[in-house]
Amino acid sequence: MAFSNLYYTILNKPFFIDLRRIDAQAVIIDRLLRHETAGWEGGRLSERKPLERVYLWEQPEVEARGRVVTTDFNKAPEGSVAVVTLNGDMIKEGTYCSYGTEEIANVLREAADSRKICGIRLDIDSGGGAVDAIAPMLSAIAYSQSKGKPVVACCDLCASAAYYVACHCDRVVACNDISSEFGSIGVMMSFPDYAKYYEDHGIKIHTIYSNLSDYKNAPFEAARKGDYAAIKTEQLDPLALKFQEAVKSRRAALKTDVAGILNGRMFFAKDALANGLIDEVGSVESATRAVWQISQTL
Repeated sequence: MAFSNLYYTILNKPFFIDLRRIDAQAVIIDRLLRHETAGWEGGRLSERKPLERVYLWEQPEVEARGRVVTTDFNKAPEGSVAVVTLNGDMIKEGTYCSYGTEEIANVLREAADSRKICGIRLDIDSGGGAVDAIAPMLSAIAYSQSKGKPVVACCDLCASAAYYVACHCDRVVACNDISSEFGSIGVMMSFPDYAKYYEDHGIKIHTIYSNLSDYKNAPFEAARKGDYAAIKTEQLDPLALKFQEAVKSRRAALKTDVAGILNGRMFFAKDALANGLIDEVGSVESATRAVWQISQTL
């Protein structure tokens, strides 16, 4: 079932993702789509290591001093900061190889519900992912904020869907001024056309629609013929517009007149700060301190 969901996500869903993430995994994706998975190690979701519950119980100059892994946030000292990680390509449902945002969001909610946790540091290192992976994270962030628990995004790579999530946090911090990148505000999708493959193997696919279903799958049928206009205007443009509006509403200091800032351009930390995409070029320690400081004002 997990494989089926992953396969469907790759083939059919729109993505808020940095194209470099796709290119870097093109060979693996191609093998997956061709069912060339012989020899790959597999496993059951039940065998996968559970998501860690991490908290920081003091304001350390060296973070490792106060970093504790637990099974229950309620075991933390009062006033602790929870650390939740959003890494890699974002998908809604977890697989054997990765955690889904539904699972990560559940950990966020657990932290928000704990009397011992004063706020959350959300560590992000992601080039984005599937559009439907965003909503669980936004819901959990809003839930934490409604409980008086601030969420501070501490980011290295924070692109596309990952930035969609980060901009809803109380503060966005670059964890360094070397590799931290932000942006890629935009939407894309791709799908394979197997018509020639099937034709070469003597297989002809017949797709028949009811006389009462003129518009069913019309954008995709047109795209198969090389006409992408409908799929852009009906599927991708509304998502891109919603993304842009979300960023503009959450980032009051955003310099919208900067070329490409709302159209897919990426910025390293200092430029991201100058253009209003983030609040600080700092470190994991400064992001943790920001959680404590904000929590004291709520």
